Amino acid sequence: MANLGQIVIGGAWESGEENPIYATNPKSNQPLPQAFHSASLSQTERACTEAGNASAEFSKTAHTKRGDFLRAIGEGLQSREPDIVQFGTLETGLPEARLKGELQRTIGQLNLFADLLVSGRAFETLHDEPLPDRAPLPRPDLRLVKRAIGPIAVFGASNFPLAFSVAGGDTASAFAAGCPVIVKAHSSHPYLSYFAASAITEAVKKTDMPAGVFSMVYGSGNTVGSQLVTHPAVKGVGFTGSKQGGLALNKLAQSRNVPIPVFAEMSSVNPVFLSAKSLAEHSELLAKGLSDSVCLGAGQFCTNPGLVLVCEGSETEPFVQKLTVNTHAQPAQTMLNKGICQAYYAGVERLESLGATVLKSSMNTKSGADTSIDSSENQCEPALYRISGKQFLAAPNDWQPEVFGASTLVVVAKNEAEILAILQTLEGQLTVTFWLDAEDDPDVHQPLISQAEQIAGRIIFNGFPTGVEVCQSMVHGGPYPATTNGQFTSVGSTAIERWLRPVCFQNAPDWV
Repeated sequence: MANLGQIVIGGAWESGEENPIYATNPKSNQPLPQAFHSASLSQTERACTEAGNASAEFSKTAHTKRGDFLRAIGEGLQSREPDIVQFGTLETGLPEARLKGELQRTIGQLNLFADLLVSGRAFETLHDEPLPDRAPLPRPDLRLVKRAIGPIAVFGASNFPLAFSVAGGDTASAFAAGCPVIVKAHSSHPYLSYFAASAITEAVKKTDMPAGVFSMVYGSGNTVGSQLVTHPAVKGVGFTGSKQGGLALNKLAQSRNVPIPVFAEMSSVNPVFLSAKSLAEHSELLAKGLSDSVCLGAGQFCTNPGLVLVCEGSETEPFVQKLTVNTHAQPAQTMLNKGICQAYYAGVERLESLGATVLKSSMNTKSGADTSIDSSENQCEPALYRISGKQFLAAPNDWQPEVFGASTLVVVAKNEAEILAILQTLEGQLTVTFWLDAEDDPDVHQPLISQAEQIAGRIIFNGFPTGVEVCQSMVHGGPYPATTNGQFTSVGSTAIERWLRPVCFQNAPDWV
C-alpha cells in the first residue's frame, strides 16, 4: 500500500509535516499501527493554491471527460473493495455488509453525476431570443448559463466513512460541477480516506485532469479546517456532522472579507406521526419497523427517528408496549468512536434528568440497573422514553435536541390539535414521516402535512426515514438546524447546484 499515511497536495502524495493521528479500533479503543501525519500550514496553503490554479482549466473540461473522471474514481474504489472492507471494519467497527453496501452507494453516486454530465441537464442554457423591433425598447439576446464557483473544501463525515467522505457526495457533486476539491479527512477513518484518495489520484492521472483538482489532508484539532475555510482560494464548503461543528465553520466562512457558502448538514430528530387508524391496522409492523429503524447502525444515521408522535386512544398503549418489547430485544452495537459513544450516553441521561418516563433504559446511564457493558467496547445500548404532549409543549427546546444513537422519545398527545402544536414548535428537520390509513380524514391530517412542509426537506408516508435514495428527485436537507441552507440538497443529482452559479450573457458574440 504505497503512500499509506501520507497526504495529497495537488494530486501528489507527500508526508505530512505535523503531529500524527492514529485510527482507533472502537471495539477495543486500541490504536491501529499506521501513523497518518497532519498537514502543516504551508502544506495546506499549497493545497488551496493548487486548487485555485487548477480551477479555471478544470471548469472548462468537457462534461463527458469529467464524467469519465467520476467513473474512473468509482472503478478505483471497486478494485479496492477487499482493503476497504478489511481496514474499514477495524477502524469504524462497522460490519462487512454495511461497508460493502456503502461502497456500492458511493460508486453509484459517482456514476449518477457522470450520467448527469453526459445528459447536460445540470448545465442547460436558458435563452431569450432578441426582439429588435419590440416597442418601446428592443430586447437584447440573453443567455443564462451556469458556472462552477471554484475550489471546495469538503469535510469528511464520521458516520458515513465512504458515502459522505473523501469520495462521497460532496466531492462527487463538486467534481461534476467543475470545482477542484480539498478534503479534510476525518480522523476516525484515515485508512478508508487513504483508499478513497488513492482511487481519486489514480483517476486524475488516468483521465488527464489538472493535478490541482484534488488534495487531501489530515489534521487534528481545528487548525487545518479553519485554514481551509478562510483561505481566499476556497469558494465553498461541504460538511456533514454536528451542529456545533457546522456552525463553527459557517461562522468562519461569514467572517471572511469575502464570505462563502457553507452547506452543512447538522441536526435532526426526524419526527414520525402514527395515526390512530394506522396503529389499529399495523401495530405489529410499526413497533418492529420503528425499533429496527431507530437501532439501525447503532442509530448513527442523520435520519434516525428520534421522535414518535401518537395520540391518546385504545390502540396507543398496546403499541407502546410492543415498541418497548421490540426495543428490549435489540442488541447493543459498537459505535464509531469513543467520543460519539460518550455523547450518546450524555444525551440519554439528559432525557432522564428532564423527567422522561423510561421504557427501556440504556445500561450505561446512571439510572440503568445493569452496568455490565464494557465501556471500552463503545457499545450503544438502545434507549426508549415517553412523555406527554403537555410535557413537550411546556419545554419544546429541551426535548428536541438530537441524541445521536439508538434512542427515541415517544410523545403521547391528547389529539391531532396537540400534535399540530408540537410540530409548530419544532426546528428544521431532514424528514417528517406520516403513517396514515386509507380511511384517515384528510381534513384532520392535511394541516399536519402543511406544517411539515414548512420544517422538513423530505416528507415520508407509510415508511421509515432511515435510508436515503440516491436519485434525481431526492432532497436530503431542510431548514436550520437540519442544515445551514435549506434551499439545497446534499444527496441526489441536484446537489450539484450548490457548486454552480448563474451567469447571464447579453448580446454575446458567437465565439464566447
